[in-house]
Amino acid sequence: MQRLQFWPDKFRNFFLNNKFVVFLLVLLLIGLNVLVFAKIPFVFRPLSVLLHTVALPLILSGVAYYLLNPLVDRLEKKSKVKRTYGIIVLYLFIAGVITVILLTVTPIIRGQLLGLIDNFPRYSSKIQDELAHLTGSELFDQLQQNTGAELGTVTNRITTWLTTFLHNALNSVGNFVGALTEIVLGIVTTPLILFYLLRDGKRLPDYILRLVPDALKPQTRMVLSEMNQQISSYIRGQIIVSCCIGALLYIGYLIIGLEYSLVLAIVAACTAVVPYLGPAIAITPALIVALVTSPLMLLKMIVVWTAVQLIEGKFISPQIMGKTLKIHPITIIFAIVFFGKMFGVVGIILAVPGYAVLKVVATHIFQWFRFRSGLYASSGEDGGEHS
Repeated sequence: MQRLQFWPDKFRNFFLNNKFVVFLLVLLLIGLNVLVFAKIPFVFRPLSVLLHTVALPLILSGVAYYLLNPLVDRLEKKSKVKRTYGIIVLYLFIAGVITVILLTVTPIIRGQLLGLIDNFPRYSSKIQDELAHLTGSELFDQLQQNTGAELGTVTNRITTWLTTFLHNALNSVGNFVGALTEIVLGIVTTPLILFYLLRDGKRLPDYILRLVPDALKPQTRMVLSEMNQQISSYIRGQIIVSCCIGALLYIGYLIIGLEYSLVLAIVAACTAVVPYLGPAIAITPALIVALVTSPLMLLKMIVVWTAVQLIEGKFISPQIMGKTLKIHPITIIFAIVFFGKMFGVVGIILAVPGYAVLKVVATHIFQWFRFRSGLYASSGEDGGEHS
């Protein structure tokens, strides 16, 4: 009888009372669940369609919420205006600003954009002439001899790359046209969602906490607070920095007389939302326009771009962004590349705030595991702070 009781006790001591073994078993069960769900993806098809439908208006509403919520709070506290009335006043003000922009700035943007499109064949021909002149120069012949590359091989590779690029561009245009309806619906529904977010957004954490066990509510509230702080700091700071970059570039382009200065500055401001990689993308159209204009204009454009990047890196970003995210630049670049590969353009835009949120969640989960597992010598000291 004692022998029969020995094996259950041994099993309990080795498996159930061994926290590391339990942790490995939990990981094994999670992996099995992932494997099973991967074999039946059709079950999640309705959920995927739902997320795909509501993703754009939710993202736009979230960004607008973090930008406009401080204004609504100020109206409510300083001016003693009821929150609903303050939101309506803010909506009317934004509608007036958009109307003024449509009546004044849009014709200029439209004229410059159409001019850029009309002159694109001329730009292309001039670039081809420059390449032909370069391939006939002594410098290119010497480079060809040193590298051993044949002109025909290089030309074929360039032609293949251009063909692939144009094919992908046409496919992207087709996909954009196909998604135009979703974009319009997202823009139309965004003000409605934003209104309720601005009015009831502060109650959202309380709604979430109702679903959490009482023992985990303090920790969950802390996680939600840190996530909100990370996202709000990044969105507000990055948009302000992007607007500053666009304004500085527009002023610089006007000073040097670069064509299509407003369109190029707007493109730079939009792409600057993506850290580190955005400016490298934004400089390409400006380089093409400056190169086609004259070598002197190219030099002036590079000077303006360098000056703006120095001002942004030394003065604007440190004052606005600060050290709120505490993420290493290499980590940010890897996050942008990974999220971009997984989710496309939306992933590139949301890579940094998404990584910041995941970092907050993972940090608190690790701290909780560290305190509960007893595998770390200092877990008892940290547990009182994070439990």
